[in-house]
Amino acid sequence: MAKFVFRFSEGDKDQKDLLGGKGANLAEMTKIGLPVPPGFTITTEACRAYMRDGHVPPELRVEVTMAIREIEDTLGRRLGDFHEPLLVSVRSGAKFSMPGMMETVLNVGLNDASVKGLAEFSGDERFAWDSYRRLIQMFGKTVLDIDGELFAEALEAKKGAVGAATDVDLSAEDLKALVETYKQVVREECGREFPQHPREQLDMAIEAVFGSWNTERARLYRRRERIPNDLGTAVNVVTMVFGNLGETSGTGVAFTRDPSTGHSGVYGDYLANAQGEDVVAGIRNTLTLAELEGLDARSYGELMQAMRRLETHYRDLCDIEFTIERGKLWLLQTRVGKRTAGAAFRVATQLVDENLITMNEAISRVSGAQLSQLLFPQFDGEADRTLLTRAMAASPGAAVGEIVLDNAQALERTGAGAKVILVRRETNPDDLQGMIVADGVLTSRGGKTSHAAVVARGMGRTAVVGAEEVDVDRGAGEVRVAGRTLHAGDVIALDGTTGEVFLGEVPVVDSPVMRYIAEGLDAGLAACGDDAMRELVLAVDRILTHADAVRRMRVRANADTAADARRARERGAEGIGLCRTEHQFLGERRELVEAVVLAGSDDERGAALEALLPRQRQDFTELLEAMDSLPTTIRLIDPPLHEFLPDLTELAVKVAVAKERGQVEPRDVALLEAVSRMHEANPMLGLRGVRLGLKIPGLFALQIRAIAEATVARRQAGGDPRPEIMVPLVGSVRELQIVREEAEAILAEVGEAAGTVLDLPIGCMIELPRAALTAHRIAEEADFFSFGTNDLTQTTWGFSRDDVEGAFFADYLENGVLTISPFETLDGDGVGALVVAGVTGGRQTKPNLHIGVCGEHGGDPESIRFFHTAGLDYVSCSPFRVPVARLEAGRAAALAGDDATA
Repeated sequence: MAKFVFRFSEGDKDQKDLLGGKGANLAEMTKIGLPVPPGFTITTEACRAYMRDGHVPPELRVEVTMAIREIEDTLGRRLGDFHEPLLVSVRSGAKFSMPGMMETVLNVGLNDASVKGLAEFSGDERFAWDSYRRLIQMFGKTVLDIDGELFAEALEAKKGAVGAATDVDLSAEDLKALVETYKQVVREECGREFPQHPREQLDMAIEAVFGSWNTERARLYRRRERIPNDLGTAVNVVTMVFGNLGETSGTGVAFTRDPSTGHSGVYGDYLANAQGEDVVAGIRNTLTLAELEGLDARSYGELMQAMRRLETHYRDLCDIEFTIERGKLWLLQTRVGKRTAGAAFRVATQLVDENLITMNEAISRVSGAQLSQLLFPQFDGEADRTLLTRAMAASPGAAVGEIVLDNAQALERTGAGAKVILVRRETNPDDLQGMIVADGVLTSRGGKTSHAAVVARGMGRTAVVGAEEVDVDRGAGEVRVAGRTLHAGDVIALDGTTGEVFLGEVPVVDSPVMRYIAEGLDAGLAACGDDAMRELVLAVDRILTHADAVRRMRVRANADTAADARRARERGAEGIGLCRTEHQFLGERRELVEAVVLAGSDDERGAALEALLPRQRQDFTELLEAMDSLPTTIRLIDPPLHEFLPDLTELAVKVAVAKERGQVEPRDVALLEAVSRMHEANPMLGLRGVRLGLKIPGLFALQIRAIAEATVARRQAGGDPRPEIMVPLVGSVRELQIVREEAEAILAEVGEAAGTVLDLPIGCMIELPRAALTAHRIAEEADFFSFGTNDLTQTTWGFSRDDVEGAFFADYLENGVLTISPFETLDGDGVGALVVAGVTGGRQTKPNLHIGVCGEHGGDPESIRFFHTAGLDYVSCSPFRVPVARLEAGRAAALAGDDATA
């Protein structure tokens, strides 16, 4: 029979699957002797059983009773006792951190009788009634599903009635009255009394945490972060320690390094005489940890010692929640802290320099997504700007957008194509939808550990918090700051690096990291405005240089023009993995393609192709010059030929109108006949790729000749061209054999005429399931394979990306059929199995067969790790994603333990 309850003394940090992140880390802190209140964790297995059966497992009640009694015996207090009551918190804790997504209930065990015992036990009547009102408020919102605004409005009304500036200013009598008001809210909203039995409170809270796994905002967050829906959450039941026992008590959140910049030091927020959620809720602006030292030097010293110990133990930046109860420090949670992209790179290299991690571990601590954020533009410091206010820089970036004051406005305006900034007094989990679609978040309350700051950092959103000068009046739809009144729809700009807020648009420039990528280290350093940015550029350089050294896979780019190729080379591309030649047939050349289609004889077709030859030769000459000495894979024309011809409907209308007017152009009639003849119901599965080359005599020959002559021209100019000829949409080895025979004859002819040998590699794309499954045969005629995973995904799933993304993808994501678009991240189980089959089959025939991927998945971090494992030699992606692919290829090698140079 499954064991559903683990004491903190029974687990460790490696049991996140079973105990969740919070429970595993509470167990680890207990294990290493840090001050953790007694408690226990209910496993994720219990939550999964609840989701499966629709009720809490019967055995769980028994195990909870035994664990509670053990705590009671240890502390000499009883749950709900009238004289010295034991109170507990009930907290969620899934395997993956989900800030603000799951629910917490504090002070479980209080009722009308035990609140008096708590007052007697603590010697502080105000504290007892404050704790009771918090329980009713949290329990009502979380467990009884009462609108939290009803409690918040009652609290504001009471403060207004007695002239209290904050909740701390309310007296014991005020809080007694507020408790009665809260209980009345419960009666009116639920039709029942607030539960008085402590065990009933505990059982209901546990079940509520299980249920909160499937709230809308939890599902939304999981979809965005691609967290599986079937993991479930653990539940942590922890003995309450109180930060609201007067000025010698308090609660706080600390980081072992600054999560915004990565700098070592003392970072965090503290609130005296406060409890639990007050810090992260942002309802009052906080003190710094440095100010805590002045209030309680001993607790501060113990906290610093614990932080150092945890960072050494976890060998990473740690995020810590703590409470001080009348001068006694307690640690309530730790985890590897979320950080900004810049902090991730800085911290990784700092830990290397401190000999806490290796360079291989350093590149595993950062991601391509974080590097992408550092390449985003930043505000131009030289431009004219109107500063509105300056507050706390919580998550870096440059965000410009319209003010929106709630989720509905955010969704409406972004749906209309606008960029928006979500402006709130403070955010809470209900604001998640707005935060996801917003470019930035601005709050008037809260610190670096507030909900807005933590979630924005995790999502890579720009955030400025604690802007006290910003008065947000949601009811009036106004934001008042610096003597100005702004409204929803007005444009502001946030600098998440400096904490500055500007009025209107602010121009942007390339970031120093982008300058480094494109122009080299000296240029990147020259663009830095301060030492912090220099430190960041140097950190990125160290990590990217190491990634380049350890990665097994090479990184090429998809580039169709010489300009694209040069841009890719600047970013570190080691070749071209895909040149789409069809892009060279558009514009003024379209009429020449039409002439090929309309040709009534071989001679006419030959003349039309001959007219295209010099243009194609020039294209390839320029491309090979830009990629001199690097492999350049040129794909022969792939899309259906009708894409280069007029639209059938438009042409039919044009001809019909001309006939009515007696002004018919014979060429239009001939063109209509040709387009009608070639029209296909599903052209993506029709006459395209290698089929087109076999159907239209001379089309592939033209391109192959142009490649050969361009190669000769570059050699004669002293260059080192390295073209590779790639045949698209091959499904049969015979198709490739026919094209190869023609290509080899043309290469021999051109080479002989030029007095050189043109032994160019000839390979094919593997983009059909049949090609992957017969790769052992196709490899007989191929010098290389390149997986076209876009078409391989379409043909495996049986749907077209263009047709289905707007039609039913949203429903598939909502229902859990897909967790992400298979066109964004490779479907490892389906399409990935075909990739593995293709690699295995190809190398069965040719053990040293060179294999890469040129679909858009070549720039996706998760897909890159798959390709590494599958044994591909290179990935090819957009020029702009080359730096990301370089880093991720290095991470793949490091995570797989393939490199011995760490």
